[in-house]
Amino acid sequence: MTTTWIVSADAGRARIFAESDPRQPYVEVEDLVSANARLRDSDINTDRLGPTSAGQSIHNTGGATPNKQYQPAQTPEQHDAEFFAKDICAILLKAWQEQRFQKLELVAEPRFLGVLRGQLDNQLKPLVDLELNKDYSHFNGHQLREQLQAQKAAQKAKL
Repeated sequence: MTTTWIVSADAGRARIFAESDPRQPYVEVEDLVSANARLRDSDINTDRLGPTSAGQSIHNTGGATPNKQYQPAQTPEQHDAEFFAKDICAILLKAWQEQRFQKLELVAEPRFLGVLRGQLDNQLKPLVDLELNKDYSHFNGHQLREQLQAQKAAQKAKL
């Protein structure tokens, strides 16, 4: 019998459920929380200068000041989300190599779904049976099943 793993996630929490029999309830396999999701914003991002920052500053050397229009390529939140997605995908890859599932369904908050999709190993991509850009990460197995069945029915009705 085929086992499907359902990943329900946002940038701070991911729950992985298994379904072997459509008549049985989902079984929770993992409940992951991003390490930085537990921290306060002031613990992660600070504007306090380091002890040698004044000596290394551009103001001390007479050099040109940086452009005030500078935007970092990635915000700290995006960086944390990317690392969390890598952790999730590593767990999925290991479980697939151990033959714990044959199909995969990704249900994630829209921005995080893109990050998760980008970190997914090439071996796992063909296993993805469903991608849904909804945040159901706080739903229990029963609620998640109801939502997924409703979404699948709506998709079939469109076809």
